[in-house]
Amino acid sequence: MASSAAALLSKSTESWKPAKRPELPIKPYYSSGGITLYHADCRHVLPYLDNFDLLLTDPPYGIRADNCGGRKQAKKGKGTWRDYGDTDWDRERPPASCFNLMMERCKHQIIWGGNYFSDMLTPSMRWLVWDKGQRNFSLADCEFAWTNFWKASRIFTYHRAKANRDHRVHPTQKPLALIEWCIGFADGVRTVLDPFAGGGTTLVACKKLGIAATGIELNQVYCDSIVERLDETHRDPTVGIK
Repeated sequence: MASSAAALLSKSTESWKPAKRPELPIKPYYSSGGITLYHADCRHVLPYLDNFDLLLTDPPYGIRADNCGGRKQAKKGKGTWRDYGDTDWDRERPPASCFNLMMERCKHQIIWGGNYFSDMLTPSMRWLVWDKGQRNFSLADCEFAWTNFWKASRIFTYHRAKANRDHRVHPTQKPLALIEWCIGFADGVRTVLDPFAGGGTTLVACKKLGIAATGIELNQVYCDSIVERLDETHRDPTVGIK
């Protein structure tokens, strides 16, 4: 009896296939050359996406960028601060459910600002550090990225002043060179996901490197800036040449 039941179960599961992922109800804001951008809350898009090789993102830290030291110093006449417009995006951290959604579909994971999300992330051996090359400043000397890599931590030095001269469209935008450096830690990466696209540097880096990437951004102003940056970016013809 048991053997016949097992045979029946085996036969009934032979033709079973996973349900096809439903079509995304939101059309891309931009899609060209393997780069896709959605203007949406990432929680509304992530359930419809396939898996990716690398998660590379910089979520809101919940520290209110409009209250940062740079802006306060500028108000005192001791510096300059570019007005990037709406800063509501940084009033709260994403919930743990959002981290689960984006992490479950990515093999390799790099999350900037990981020190702000330590209660939602597992212990990590490899932290990536951006050393800003400047000390005794009102802002942090460095920034940290959590990873799921079990290898030694690494430091990337890129001077704050040089970063500020980059094509900045977002207050917490990371340097292009830093993001390219991060991508290099994921061997054989072909697809990248950034659910908090911000100024779009992850997408720009991927287009330059010839890697398919999907970004999601809630703020339409930033989406427009991302599209402009992507239109100005061309693939590096030397990539892949040895």
